[in-house]
Amino acid sequence: MKENKIYSSHFNKTITIKRVLGSIKGAHETPTVIFFAGIHGNEIAGVIALNSIISHVEKEAIHFRGNMYAICGNIAAIKKNVRYNKVDLNRIWSQELMHQQQGEDIPEFEEQTAIYNAIKDIVNHNQGPFYFIDLHTTSSDSIPFITISDSLNNRKFSSNFKIPTILGIEEFLEGPLLTFINEFGHVSIGFEAGQHFKESSVDNCIAFVWLALVASGCVAKKDVEKMAFYEHYLSMYNENQEFYEIKYRYVIKEGELFNMLEGFSNFDRISVGDALAMSESKTITAEFDGKIFMPLYQKQGEDGFFIIRKISTFWLSLSRIVRNLHLHTLLKILPGVKSDQNNSYTLIVNPKTARFLATEIFHLFGYRKTVKKNGKLYFFKRDRKVTMIA
Repeated sequence: MKENKIYSSHFNKTITIKRVLGSIKGAHETPTVIFFAGIHGNEIAGVIALNSIISHVEKEAIHFRGNMYAICGNIAAIKKNVRYNKVDLNRIWSQELMHQQQGEDIPEFEEQTAIYNAIKDIVNHNQGPFYFIDLHTTSSDSIPFITISDSLNNRKFSSNFKIPTILGIEEFLEGPLLTFINEFGHVSIGFEAGQHFKESSVDNCIAFVWLALVASGCVAKKDVEKMAFYEHYLSMYNENQEFYEIKYRYVIKEGELFNMLEGFSNFDRISVGDALAMSESKTITAEFDGKIFMPLYQKQGEDGFFIIRKISTFWLSLSRIVRNLHLHTLLKILPGVKSDQNNSYTLIVNPKTARFLATEIFHLFGYRKTVKKNGKLYFFKRDRKVTMIA
């Protein structure tokens, strides 16, 4: 396997990168945890953390149950310290997009093929349950947080971490890696560790990876020397886990001169009318009350910022009950709502009917992403049976 060494001036260290950064075969065949890092080339805190943990497990001979794999993402972009070369590697993961890209000379397509083949090889040669965890960092200053597609198995696993959790980001983004994996029913969680080049982001990744290995059953608490520290280190940001959902996304148009106003950090509270950014000479103001989420302070990227709002615990509990009772079948008897004959997890809804059914109702029953095709709305169910990754 080809190995590269790069020097990071931000972290003042030389980093070894290769497609599979490392793997650990434990005493049992299951579970299997797959970590990704560097899907965006300027986000290497996760790469440093995974290299450190794999080395530590081997050096200290820590008792390991199941399997762990660490996959490196956009290697070509990591070498250049850029988010991506031609297209965002975390926006091209869908069956449709993967079929369209054959023959195109774009580095990210080659990276995607290599990552996809690595995933398939791991899944084909190991036993589940499989846990997929993608490590990221942000361009703005931020406390650590989790992003998940809103399935109950994702919620259950994320409950092991007392940090903010964002639901439904897949409704606003086209083609994230974890959304693709979630469609096959596997647990898939994104962890955002903090600002790109802060040492604390590496520390946050290390703490999160250890907590994830314990939560998955790969490592016993007693075998993690600093377990109490890691638990406290992340939980100090939040005493209890809070859930949020995205209410708004500002999309940067091609060629637009977008500049986020200085001083915003993730989860800063904002109000309607607050000045947030500049587009050309026009001031962009908040359209909703809420909290700013992932304000863009880098050149590459098409998401200027998001606005999020907290979800009530009552609503979360009610949605869990509704889904466990399989009450989503009631939606199909409503006029203007029918199942997609080609996909049992999809509802096709007449827009006239949708006017009287708030999107929150579909969220309650577990249907998240909405796409408009041929004059119809398509809602996709997030709770799915586990199947092989195609």
